[in-house]
Amino acid sequence: MNGDISEDGDQPGERHRRPDGVSRASVEALGSLSEAFETVEQARGHLYAFHQLSGRADLLLGEAVEKLRTAGHREHADLVDSEIVGRNVIPDCWTFQIVEAYNATYYRPFADVEEQVRQKIAGGRTHLYEAEMKEERRTHGHPAHRAGP
Repeated sequence: MNGDISEDGDQPGERHRRPDGVSRASVEALGSLSEAFETVEQARGHLYAFHQLSGRADLLLGEAVEKLRTAGHREHADLVDSEIVGRNVIPDCWTFQIVEAYNATYYRPFADVEEQVRQKIAGGRTHLYEAEMKEERRTHGHPAHRAGP
């Protein structure tokens, strides 16, 4: 047994079973905490997308400046170059600084606290709420509804 499924393959393994003494209400609370953290993970992904897209736009602006110069529009190229290329996206910050501040100020503390709470309440087990939902919803004994991966 690898902890993911039982030996018969039709029951969840220990890793996905509620530890003794942990209530349904605790599992639900951990499920909500997990959902909140997963939402933060999505937000962080969007922040990285913003970072990469903004950086790509700045590089494309550099290409546009060169093309404007080549096409004989030096004054317009100089305007774009001096006013927009390399500009801070918010006061005093490029996007990498926003990402770093988000990670240090919010993401890492959130991840650490979520881990601490899971450790204290459920021995660090993850997705207990979903594992119990799977047990409630699947057809036991059906080959396409087995407990394991």
